[in-house]
Amino acid sequence: MDSGAVAIVIAWVLGAYALVVSIWGGLKQRQDLVRSGEHAVLAMWAFTTVATADLLRGLVSRDFNLEYVAQYSSSTLPLHYTVAALWGGQAGSLLFWLTILSSMAAVVILQNRHQNRTLMPMVTATLMAIAVFFASLLVFVTPPFQRLAFTPGDGRDLNPLLQNYWMTMHPPSLYLGYVGCSIPFAFAVAALVTGRLDDVWIRTTRRWTLFAWFFLSLGNLFGALWAYRVLGWGGYWAWDPVENAALMPWLTCTAYLHSVMIQEKKNMLRIWNMVLVILTFLLTIFGTFLTRSGVISSVHSFTQSGLGPFFIAFLAVAATLSFALLMWRLPVLKSTNEIDSMLSREAAFLVNNLVFLGMAFAVFWGTLFPVISEAVRGVKITVGPPFFNRVNTPLGLLLLFLMGVGPLLAWRRASLASLRRNFFWPTVAGVTVAVACTVGGIRHGYALLSFSLCAFVVATIVQEFWRGARARQLLLGERWPVAVARLTAKNRRRYGGYVVHLGVVMIFLAITGTSAFRVEEQVTVKPGEAFEVGHYRLLFEKVDAWETAHSAHMAAHLAVFEHNQRVDTLKPEKRFYKKPEQPATEVAIRSHLGSDLYVVFGSYDSASQTATILAYINPLVGFLEWGGLTLVFGTLIAAWPQRSARKVPEWEASAAASSGSHSLS
Repeated sequence: MDSGAVAIVIAWVLGAYALVVSIWGGLKQRQDLVRSGEHAVLAMWAFTTVATADLLRGLVSRDFNLEYVAQYSSSTLPLHYTVAALWGGQAGSLLFWLTILSSMAAVVILQNRHQNRTLMPMVTATLMAIAVFFASLLVFVTPPFQRLAFTPGDGRDLNPLLQNYWMTMHPPSLYLGYVGCSIPFAFAVAALVTGRLDDVWIRTTRRWTLFAWFFLSLGNLFGALWAYRVLGWGGYWAWDPVENAALMPWLTCTAYLHSVMIQEKKNMLRIWNMVLVILTFLLTIFGTFLTRSGVISSVHSFTQSGLGPFFIAFLAVAATLSFALLMWRLPVLKSTNEIDSMLSREAAFLVNNLVFLGMAFAVFWGTLFPVISEAVRGVKITVGPPFFNRVNTPLGLLLLFLMGVGPLLAWRRASLASLRRNFFWPTVAGVTVAVACTVGGIRHGYALLSFSLCAFVVATIVQEFWRGARARQLLLGERWPVAVARLTAKNRRRYGGYVVHLGVVMIFLAITGTSAFRVEEQVTVKPGEAFEVGHYRLLFEKVDAWETAHSAHMAAHLAVFEHNQRVDTLKPEKRFYKKPEQPATEVAIRSHLGSDLYVVFGSYDSASQTATILAYINPLVGFLEWGGLTLVFGTLIAAWPQRSARKVPEWEASAAASSGSHSLS
């Protein structure tokens, strides 16, 4: 028996032991049992790591007697994709998930050795209940260390769609985000069970929540870039069910990150925050269910399997227990404070929550509707992108508006004078861009509104930085770059949040440009023939073909002319992977921040030497990557630990009070 298989069984036993003794120790207030459960968590992490290392060893050493290795790798698969095969199959991805969860649980145990001792028994028990579920699947349902009766000469290879650079980063990022949501959920459950419903559990998990949100964001962005560069349809988001499953917890987690500030500052929205934490965790499990159950058809999902009922049962139990605890503590959670005015930051955050939840529900309903229609009527009615776009476009624009409005509103009640002072320049910026776009010939309604709102939000962000930095300049005589840097360092959460908002604005620009102004051309050409797409002229020169041990390649050579001058040569490919006998597309892209020239080699007829070429002009799509980088930078600023506390000078305190405070979390 493989050491990895033994390690998984031991990890399962340790997880079950930690679950039981943590609950018992918490009920009996016996710290010896609580500590024993925590030690079992650390041991479980060690054995889970051993199992993962053993499966990696099998993949790298090409041990094709292991069914998993034979199924998801081959002798010609490059090493980095061989490592990625760890999460390329069902059992491997579940083991990877369990490894991340046990690692995070171990970190939580070590972080809270001397604090939050009242909460820790139930935190440990909750995390271990999740871990035992995943370990049970690996032990009893889909073991990753099954041996074959014979050793095949080679493996079946990794799915060609997964053999891409972005796919080596997309699943790990998404898993880190999914599993990271378990930590605030565990503390929320512990707070509900123990009655410790103050802000301690929120402050303890603030960086964990930000960590999870950060990787959920990266996972979605990496997935979009993968779809853009691999699937060959010219877009990056198709409202695929598994894409939707990754988006929904991001929406609720984002709502929670904003909503939690109201509880910290005003002791309000406590029920909201509990609901959002629970929903976010449940949606991560729901997303995992969609990927692994086979109930939906998706290029992202695994094939039909027997895991669906287990995930449904776990989801039902988790939801029932969580909301039962919430109902039990509902009288205690109710806040005595109320929103004083709809023209206040509290009201803006409440509307923000409602919009995020509205989008999450629309995506949830549209994703599940085909399954529900098939179960009820026997006919699967597909819900396509038009539905999602029609519902979520106005909601997304409303969120963009709120992103600009939130920092401009005062807490409790905004006066007419403050509204005039704070809104004047952002409004001028938005109106100016709207007029400029109209004069420039843009008549697309949503695009016009989106561009003007983007300008409104950017002006808000610039105004906030300018006011704070200008105050430092006047009072301390600092140079502008020094003033901005120190201003940001003094309140990382607030100004890091503004940088994140700037990244989101860039992503909105990319979505608006590609949705409203994309140009598409499909032609059939022979060598020496040219065609035009946008302001480019493409000349088809020839087709090259070559083979490797792993795949066969065919590339079209297209000379790119701009203003009658040759500026590039693009070589889109058709690939045929030999082991799975499956074709794949490799697009060619000429990128600029303003637009991408995106070319796909559709087909080739060797008899007539004609090639079918698809060419797209995707305006502003470069802002998708730049927005992602800006989002990463802003999140790092917001999450970076503050220096040790010191007495705040009076001028800083008064400046902060006058400008309010808005932060990412």
